[in-house]
Amino acid sequence: MSTQRWPEQGFTLLQLLLVVSYSQSEESLCRRRGDPEIPQLSKDGDIMLGGIFYFHSSWKNKPNNYTQKPPPLECISLNFREFQFAQTMFFAIEEINNSTELLPGVSLGYHVYDTCGSVVRSLKVALALNNGNDNVPLLSDGSCSRPVQLQAIVGETSSSPSTAIATVIGPFHIPLISHFATCACLSDKSKYQSFLRTIPSDYYQSRALAHLVKHFGWTWVGAVRTNDDYGNNGMATFSEAAQQLGICLEYSVAFFRTDPTEKIQKIIDVVKASTSKVIVAFVSHLDMDVLIHEMSLYNLTGYQWVGSESWIFDSQIAAKDKNRMLDGALGLSIPKAQVSGLREFMMDVKLFNSSNDGLFTDFWEALFGCKFKQSQSEKIQRECTGHEDLTGVENGFTDMSLMPIFNNVYKGVYAVAHALHDILTCNKTCNTSVKLDPLTILQHIKTIRFKTKEGEVVHFNENGDPAAKYEIINWQPRQTGTVDFVSVGLYDASLPAGKQLDLYNTSLIWSQSLTQVPVSVCSEKCPPGTQKVLQKGRPVCCHDCLKCAEGEMSNITDSITCVRCPTESWSNDRRDACVTKEIVFLSYEDIMGMLLTAAALFGTSLTAAVAFIFFRHRKTPLVRANNSELSFLLLFSLSMCFLCSLTFIGQPSEWSCVLRHTAFGITFVLCLSCVLGKTMVVLMAFRATLPGRNVMKLFGPTQQRLSVLGFTLIQVIICVLWLAISPPFPSQNFKEFKDKIILECSLGSAVGFWSVLGYIGLLAILCFIFAFLARKLPDNFNEAKFITFSMLIFCAVWITFIPAYVSSPGKFSVAVEIFAILASSFGLLICIFIPKCYIVLQKPERNTKKNMMGKRVPKSF
Repeated sequence: MSTQRWPEQGFTLLQLLLVVSYSQSEESLCRRRGDPEIPQLSKDGDIMLGGIFYFHSSWKNKPNNYTQKPPPLECISLNFREFQFAQTMFFAIEEINNSTELLPGVSLGYHVYDTCGSVVRSLKVALALNNGNDNVPLLSDGSCSRPVQLQAIVGETSSSPSTAIATVIGPFHIPLISHFATCACLSDKSKYQSFLRTIPSDYYQSRALAHLVKHFGWTWVGAVRTNDDYGNNGMATFSEAAQQLGICLEYSVAFFRTDPTEKIQKIIDVVKASTSKVIVAFVSHLDMDVLIHEMSLYNLTGYQWVGSESWIFDSQIAAKDKNRMLDGALGLSIPKAQVSGLREFMMDVKLFNSSNDGLFTDFWEALFGCKFKQSQSEKIQRECTGHEDLTGVENGFTDMSLMPIFNNVYKGVYAVAHALHDILTCNKTCNTSVKLDPLTILQHIKTIRFKTKEGEVVHFNENGDPAAKYEIINWQPRQTGTVDFVSVGLYDASLPAGKQLDLYNTSLIWSQSLTQVPVSVCSEKCPPGTQKVLQKGRPVCCHDCLKCAEGEMSNITDSITCVRCPTESWSNDRRDACVTKEIVFLSYEDIMGMLLTAAALFGTSLTAAVAFIFFRHRKTPLVRANNSELSFLLLFSLSMCFLCSLTFIGQPSEWSCVLRHTAFGITFVLCLSCVLGKTMVVLMAFRATLPGRNVMKLFGPTQQRLSVLGFTLIQVIICVLWLAISPPFPSQNFKEFKDKIILECSLGSAVGFWSVLGYIGLLAILCFIFAFLARKLPDNFNEAKFITFSMLIFCAVWITFIPAYVSSPGKFSVAVEIFAILASSFGLLICIFIPKCYIVLQKPERNTKKNMMGKRVPKSF
């Protein structure tokens, strides 16, 4: 049975051997998975470079039921700008290949891919550039790894694809040099170690935009950004810098060009509902196309646009702005540059030698407005020959306004060439036996420093970024309807803070062709004299302006606090300055001071006149009967009382403060001592006339003098103690009036002052009591009555003086004290001496000894 089945088993064994043999042949190769990625442009060379651009800016969305392999992307929307970038790369490579000084004998080639603006496709072509498309024989160690197929990649144009590519090829250390990816995130070498760029990082651009906005006083702005790494990171940095500069964002909205129309409509609604008049647009040029198209449908004019370098100097954006919404736009751009020979190279474009005929057939047809004939039956207006001339053609490809970015591509290619030149130790020839390693090339690129043929110095910092320098561009419309991108300033991040922004003395045009800087603030600036008070629940840029309180000031605009004025100063009515307080004291120039001075001098003169009358009639019975010695001493003390009031007028000084109170106290005690003596004389004279009384011997002239001296000496002792312990001194009173300084004499010791007044009051009371007791004595001329009246006036004046003095402010308290001195002095003078002068001058018949000695019945009062 086994013999019968042998042929059958042999056939099975043969099949098994064939399968094993075939499997071994399969396993000897490392095979690529998926469809091959064919470069859209390629050229052979000794050293290969890669290029990644999006010749199309979008693709068709096709439904996918996931039951079969997804079809490849169908790209749409030709992008002439990316063709220009690719042409610049080719120009630089051709220039290097033709150079005898840079990489002599070594040719550069390239593989260039189209990503259609898709991040996923960008990753796919980056891996294709790294791995190649051919199957590779299995190495002896069983690994499918092999050397990289190219030494550097030029691209991508946008930030989001660049971050994705840099993340994937970073571990292989393949240099990725971008000409237009500005996201600050790409400076993080821990994530993107092989990424370099020839355009400054948005870290500097965002801050430059914030400083530009602050320069024109715009503190209330809106923000629109692309919803990708470029827009989100750039706007985040701008927001941080703006907050530090006191700028507030009323809104911050994001969108992407593939978003549905409803989302962009919501953004337009936000802009329309806003109160800010400045819009900061951190938007890529492709997204700006979409935004301008949608906003033009609503004619949203009157806004001042501030833009990033992605669109601010793009003539295609200006051409699409049919409603002139962007007129007067302000923003940052890469400094102007020239690459000699590049324009002529682009104008001499030929049909690309490409394996992707369909792509560049579309490019050629769009460039020249013709059609390649597909069949005999097809009717076309103009047939493409492939030899068309660009002379006279005006479109996006012939527009050279993006020369600064072309220059970035040019510098990126030359950076790789200079690094290769150093590695291959090129002189007249290059050492082609050197094994090239991407890591070595990357390290050399990071450290190179060279000059382009235009004289521009190219180098990279530790983050792979170039020096940050921007031109400030202003969109100024022409009468022809086109726009001039006028350079109005410069921002150089390498300069010290405060000197980085430099605006030229150039007239700027603002939105709607205005010549004055538009205003965009949440709240108007608070003028000097006010302080900012934040509005509850609103950003810090929204505030109210409150006037500073009395005694406070603010002399700057938008002050957050009011400053308390020094003690010697007070705020003016506008509260914007501190002015020296008015110094107040009772001066001779014041009307009150003049009146009191006149009253004091009049009293002194009147006293002198009375003394003169008494002296002329000193031998008459009336004068002699009234104790002429005490009378003259009393008149002298009264004149001193009138004169001492003058020490209270004028600016207080140390001597005047001491003199005014002591002179006042001593002269008044002297005056009252004389009055008390006269009262005692009257009282004793009556007692002496009684039978058996000899009282006058006990109170004769000597005793009278001693009593006056003794009473006065007590006051002198009180004043000496007062001056010794704590004398009066000049002081400034800041409490009585807020806006005035009262110069006054501080009492020093209040006890001393009230002791002086108390002693005067004691003598006045004694005088009043004695005079009151002698008021009804039966004399023809009873002096006690007049003394009683004078003491009543004296006591009334000084009793009312105390509350008036305590409650009177400033110089009025001094005036009250002077008034009390003058009133009491006039009371004594008039009540005691005027009746006598009347008799001496008008009634001489009564001025006889008989009349003086006569008795009469006294009348009660």
